[in-house]
Amino acid sequence: MDEVVEMIHSHAIQPQGDDHERTLLVVVSDHGMTESGNHGGSSYEETDSLVLFIGLQNEITDQASVSSIHQVDLTPTLALLYNLPIPKNNVGILIAETFDSLPEDKRLRALQLNSWQLLRLVQAQLPAFSYGGSRDVGLSDHVQSTNGECSGSIERTLCCLYTKAETLSHSWESMSGSRSEARNDYKVAVAAYWDFLNTASEWLSRRVTDKPVSLLAFGIAAMALSCLIFLAILICLQREVSPSIQHVRKWCLQEIFVLSVVFILMMSMGSSSLVEEEQYIWHFVTMTSCLLLLRQLLGSLHVGSFQSSLTLQKQNQRIRFQLCSMILLLLSGRILGGWHQGGVNWTHLPDISKWLEKSRSGSIRSIQLATGLLVISLGLFALYLPRPRGKAILLAAFSFISSGFFVLRYVMKHGEENAFAFSNYGSNTSAQIIYAILGISATTSFLVTPWLMPAGSSHDHSRHHLNSKQSIPIGIQHEDLLLALKDSSYVIGLAYVICCCLLQLLLQQGINAMPILLLMVQILGSMLCYSQSGQYHTELVEVASLYYLGMAGHFALGNSNTLATIDVAGAFIGISSHSIFLSGILMFIITYASPLLFLLSLVMFNSVKTTHYLANDAHTVNSGQLLKTMLGFPCLVPLCLNSILLTSYTVVLVLMRNHLFVWSVFSPKYLYVFATTVCIYVGVLVVAVTETYALLVLAFRRKQCLTGHGVESTGEEDALTTYNF
Repeated sequence: MDEVVEMIHSHAIQPQGDDHERTLLVVVSDHGMTESGNHGGSSYEETDSLVLFIGLQNEITDQASVSSIHQVDLTPTLALLYNLPIPKNNVGILIAETFDSLPEDKRLRALQLNSWQLLRLVQAQLPAFSYGGSRDVGLSDHVQSTNGECSGSIERTLCCLYTKAETLSHSWESMSGSRSEARNDYKVAVAAYWDFLNTASEWLSRRVTDKPVSLLAFGIAAMALSCLIFLAILICLQREVSPSIQHVRKWCLQEIFVLSVVFILMMSMGSSSLVEEEQYIWHFVTMTSCLLLLRQLLGSLHVGSFQSSLTLQKQNQRIRFQLCSMILLLLSGRILGGWHQGGVNWTHLPDISKWLEKSRSGSIRSIQLATGLLVISLGLFALYLPRPRGKAILLAAFSFISSGFFVLRYVMKHGEENAFAFSNYGSNTSAQIIYAILGISATTSFLVTPWLMPAGSSHDHSRHHLNSKQSIPIGIQHEDLLLALKDSSYVIGLAYVICCCLLQLLLQQGINAMPILLLMVQILGSMLCYSQSGQYHTELVEVASLYYLGMAGHFALGNSNTLATIDVAGAFIGISSHSIFLSGILMFIITYASPLLFLLSLVMFNSVKTTHYLANDAHTVNSGQLLKTMLGFPCLVPLCLNSILLTSYTVVLVLMRNHLFVWSVFSPKYLYVFATTVCIYVGVLVVAVTETYALLVLAFRRKQCLTGHGVESTGEEDALTTYNF
């Protein structure tokens, strides 16, 4: 480093003789380091760094003392040296030694500009502060009034100091004819300016950094209280939904790991390096969780040796089905983990996305088209996999195909190669049509599916019992209602997932098309695995695992905890005129594609877990237990996890407020945490509204069906169709 500085000085700075073509070389270190190697903290060793000015032509001897300055002082110094305006909100003061080579009037002018800039900040912070200047008053009166010490309130002190400095400066300027005899007056004026600058800068620094401790403590306490409330409700729900197995059931390894993930994330938030490379934590969490479940499934193959051979064969067949789903999750997760080298320190390493970008130009578009076809095909396959019936299935299939067709047409016409043509009229119109089609498809599935879905075998049973004039058995009513609710949730949830994937294929960069498909594969694989889970693990573990997969997918799409990775270009697709609101919504959808996708898939998850209750105890399921199962875990688990992480990081940010990396690492991360909170609330709201609406519609249809056929209903049947929300 010394040789590089010497070479620059000898070749670029030393040969210059003209004062109008001088070069200034500033050598700055970003931070210091302790003896143990720690850096970035707030200790003296870590905040002590070097700044070296070369080319000022100052007369400095070898025995010159080293002066100490603040980091904020560098900005006004460079601005004044280069005759540029000082940034409006800077609270620094100029470095005196850098102006020693200038004439006295220019040095005094630099002090005046710096003082005026700080005076503006003081006036903004203190509305009661007013200063009208000293030119309108006799100079002798001001000199006499400012010869003493300035004291009193901060307003009076700062006003007195600035008035004193300005008065002495005007006095020295008025003695232009005898400046050689007014050397002492110049020193007094400079000293007065320094008194004001030091006092104002110190007060402004405290004003900016000092926070109301009582308000911070109250806010953190309120957030901690919300965490405790969520946890208490979740524990009570777990005990109430499954009271029969709580006393005999032991925690499995996977449950312990899923809960320990929260503590791992809480501890990692205090390290700036781990915040920058958070994607590796989520990748480790998801892969380890899948491996633990895989281990549990392999061990359960030997369970049931004393059972009948037919029962054992069915059990092993179900476990093998889960094993295939889990292997699919592991493979897709491994590909997603290597698709983007995110973070800060390892972005230069090769990954799949860089390899594809270096390939021929048409490869990315081909991947987009193939991905779009696979998304539509998987959607249709998943739609007909449970063999549902009714017009709702045909309507959903038609919406999938039509939406996919328009997205594929857009990719072919305005693909990656025409990335700079997004602002033309044709591409905007096509994108707006796709927005409308996807919105109509999702809304129609939400509103119409519960009305079109056949209510199980209730119609046949109604006919039979209508002829015999007997009441419908309550067990059949439970079974029919749950079957209809399961089918409705499955179709609506799948419609949400497909529409969201097609929307992301439109908005995301072409290189992210394949990760979108892999995220959809993970969702379908998780649903297949959880549909056969039985009593191996609770809904809490399953919903938490989906939450973790969504966060891992967030980083797999190229996102990080820095604002530089936000895709701004995609936020203007389909927008004819500039709109901060619409662009902000699209930017939010692009950035949080994976968490939103997995949150919306919780509607499908509800249909999967409804099958579990039907298969075990269809005759004893009541409406309260059903609602708590459908809305409790899918809504409370994401809210609880996010509340814990939000509260923890708020505490970390308060503790790290004096850290050197607070603005570059911790503050951007907090913005992401806050945006994640908004994402969680939006997703949970959609899930709650969807399931509540489906239940109300099906309950209304059930009541109308019973009333229309003149079926006798007991009080117990009325309790079935009247839900306590």
